[in-house]
Amino acid sequence: MSTASTRLPEGRYGRSSDERADHKLKIAGAVLGALVVVLIGYFAYHYVGQNKISGEVIAFDAKKSVVEVHLEVRKDSGTSGYCTVRSQAADGAEVGRADFRFDGDSTRIDRLVTLRTTAPGTTAELLGCHAD
Repeated sequence: MSTASTRLPEGRYGRSSDERADHKLKIAGAVLGALVVVLIGYFAYHYVGQNKISGEVIAFDAKKSVVEVHLEVRKDSGTSGYCTVRSQAADGAEVGRADFRFDGDSTRIDRLVTLRTTAPGTTAELLGCHAD
């Protein structure tokens, strides 16, 4: 008896279990892929689309009791808000934190702000910006 004579005729008894499993895996993969794309879109929209004010530290100059910070803030026209900046000492302890307000119709603001510290600061870190 050859192997060809013991095989079932093709298509007579439906799909094999391997074909059904492959089909189910393809469907599950497509559903999971679609969910990942939706989640990425959701987070991108809320991070980029809903963020009406953002900023970054361009440069800073640490002195004995102050840290001068050059902030660049981007915001929607007419939006007002604030950015929180902090400074840390060499040992990692926070030595200063302050909120700086940004108002007006400008969409891009470059400003030099002064952060008072309780000890010499070695860093200037932007913790975040928030619209009112």
